[in-house]
Amino acid sequence: MQRRAQRDGQFDQREQHAERVRRAGGLNRLLAAAVAVPVMLTAAGCSSDSGSGDDAKDAGASVGAGSGTDSAASAAPTVQAAAYKTLPEACAVVSKKTLTELVPKGAAKGKEGTSSDTAARASCSWSSLANNGVKGSQFRWLNVSLLRFESDATTGDGESQAKTYYAKQVKDAQAVSGAKNVKSAPAAATGDEATSVRYDLKKSEGAFKQQTVVVRVENVVLTLDYNGAGLAGDKAPSAETLTKSAEKAAKEAVAAVRSANGEGGSGGSDTSDTSPSPSKSASSTPKATPSKSSSATPKATASKAAAAAPKASASAKS
Repeated sequence: MQRRAQRDGQFDQREQHAERVRRAGGLNRLLAAAVAVPVMLTAAGCSSDSGSGDDAKDAGASVGAGSGTDSAASAAPTVQAAAYKTLPEACAVVSKKTLTELVPKGAAKGKEGTSSDTAARASCSWSSLANNGVKGSQFRWLNVSLLRFESDATTGDGESQAKTYYAKQVKDAQAVSGAKNVKSAPAAATGDEATSVRYDLKKSEGAFKQQTVVVRVENVVLTLDYNGAGLAGDKAPSAETLTKSAEKAAKEAVAAVRSANGEGGSGGSDTSDTSPSPSKSASSTPKATPSKSSSATPKATASKAAAAAPKASASAKS
């Protein structure tokens, strides 16, 4: 009985020890779990912080890229705006009084040239044939061509384009086929640049005296052609007289261009002229788009009008 009691006591001790071990193991697991939670939270926090940094970097990169684009846009070259935005009515740029002197039989019969945009390209011509009976006749022909250049990022500012075209017109006037006794001289007090070219040109109808005055005022180029001839035995007109008359008409035309764009001077309009004033015609004409006013098409038209038209008209009228 005593041994059995001892065995039971030993068994109870072993059970109690096992119970303590089990409790200790559970406590250790709880402690381990408790320790693991902060570690996980810390890791998650680090991961979150890392992601925020990447987002910040991405945002910074985006801002930097945007700033670069804005800088590139602001650094794009700008073109100076053209000074003149329109043209006067071509048939009104020379006063009626001056027209009567230059083309006495055709002062009231100006013929406007064809143009798809009269605010960028315009022209007008007059012709006169005074029949003196058996003595012959006197022929006169006058043409005014206006070409305005608009500033454009591709072709450059309007004034620079006008300078280039002005030089070309002068060169063309000096190189007319068949021209004799060619003389060139500055046309004083007319526009920003002005050159007067005169020469003799013999045709089947008679000996013609040709005067071409080319003027640049800001971004507009004016080409004025004036010729005269004594036909059917009449004597040829004086080249000096024709040149003075041409330069006088050119000055009036330049004044009309300035007036149409809000500057002083009335150009060809006067109290005796019933034609619309340049300022009125400018307000009624359509505005030019940058692509039409600076294109090569108006240049070709103006060149042909300056060189070919006088010959054709002279032949027709004679």
